[in-house]
Amino acid sequence: MRAILENLSELFKEKKVVNQKYFAKLRKKSPKRLDVLMQELHDDEFSKTDCLTCANCCKTTSPIFTDKDIFRISKSLKMKEQQFISIYLQRDEDDFMVLQQAPCTFLDKTDNTCFIYDVRPKACSEYPHTNRKKFIQLTQLTLKNTEVCPAVFNIIEELKKKLPL
Repeated sequence: MRAILENLSELFKEKKVVNQKYFAKLRKKSPKRLDVLMQELHDDEFSKTDCLTCANCCKTTSPIFTDKDIFRISKSLKMKEQQFISIYLQRDEDDFMVLQQAPCTFLDKTDNTCFIYDVRPKACSEYPHTNRKKFIQLTQLTLKNTEVCPAVFNIIEELKKKLPL
């Protein structure tokens, strides 16, 4: 994991065009067994992946915070929602609420755990989205995530082997 993380940026650049073409073909064909295959690949990869050894997603990106996330997290932190927003969040260029900074404010840098894990944003609990139904709708996001998450990179490399186009 660490070796792939150290080289992930280079690996991403090396495979970017190939992966873009692959996903363009995949979107046109949209195989019926894609969701099942992605679930299998996801489960296999995460049976051998410990996210706490990496946490690159928490170190480099911000999840989107929904209104429900903001309510739940601010309540857990015993803060008013507006106070939580003003301290931790900002609107991005797509008008989504995201963290003001990276790495994530709630990441414990000593062991990569999350201070708000039990109430974390939905986007965090579902990350990296490789096991979601209707995966075909998430190909653009998945392409972006291959640059952030070594597990996603591995899953996509396996997908190309198991489902050549």
